[in-house]
Amino acid sequence: MSFKNLLKTSLFGFPLESCLMNASGVHCTTETELNILLDTNIGALVTKSCTLEFREGNPLPRYADIPKGSINSMGLPNNGLRYYLNFLEENELNNNKLSVLSIAGLNKNENIELLKLANTCKAVRIIELNLSCPNIAGKPQTGYDFDASNVLLQEAFDLCQKPIAVKLPPYFDESHFESMASVLKKFPLAYVCCVNSIGNALWIDANTNSTVIKPKSGFGGLGGMYIKPTALANVRKFYTLLEGVDIVGCGGIQHGLDVYEHILCGASVVQIGTTLWQEGIACFERIGNELIEIMQQKGYTDINQFKGKLKEIQL
Repeated sequence: MSFKNLLKTSLFGFPLESCLMNASGVHCTTETELNILLDTNIGALVTKSCTLEFREGNPLPRYADIPKGSINSMGLPNNGLRYYLNFLEENELNNNKLSVLSIAGLNKNENIELLKLANTCKAVRIIELNLSCPNIAGKPQTGYDFDASNVLLQEAFDLCQKPIAVKLPPYFDESHFESMASVLKKFPLAYVCCVNSIGNALWIDANTNSTVIKPKSGFGGLGGMYIKPTALANVRKFYTLLEGVDIVGCGGIQHGLDVYEHILCGASVVQIGTTLWQEGIACFERIGNELIEIMQQKGYTDINQFKGKLKEIQL
């Protein structure tokens, strides 16, 4: 067996050569970035979360590296839906990776229009509906409004024949896990991605007595190692609440051990964001090799041998 075969998995029935993929928002905005992803050893790629039309995004600076992660308030900069549909169509025949289109309308009506148009594109395999973008001033996260999420998903599945997945914000209260799960159970979701960044964080540069990003008075989404415990908890909770639904883990993935722990909690695939931003595409090879080494040490030949097998501490 090739060592690389250890990373094989599947997502909504699609076989993947690797359990690693990019997170929407990182290295996936332009055709150049997406083409580079196509040439890497990831199993799937997801586009930048898009709106109907081009968006410039929030004013600069809107991203900053911080000691154990990142903070950003990007404001959904993207090239518009048609740009990403064209890219997927042009690469359909020579693309051996699962292509996921991420959409993030600024309101329900825009999301419905995005879904209608994406539904007509043969090259779109899965639509990732982003319910969790926290960086639009005056726009609440749909994922924290359970009634609104239910209405949107009902309309989405009524009109769209493409597989639909959702990307969720992080949840912190037991009742919120249960409430969102009760909504998601109604629909045949392709997967559930946990989690987007933790919104409304603030980082200060004490040398200048100032914030490090400009939008929203310096408030932004927190990513990287800071959010790993929250991400793992969300992966685990939705894995147990949504039996049979693939979970995609996202948050705090810097090393192979972080991937291992996400899979142990129930993730079938992981998305990498902050580390991809900071290190570039070389992170996929490094992290994949680190995960292979862990699997070899533990005697695993398939990630399904430990997926979801987290144990409770025995005292």
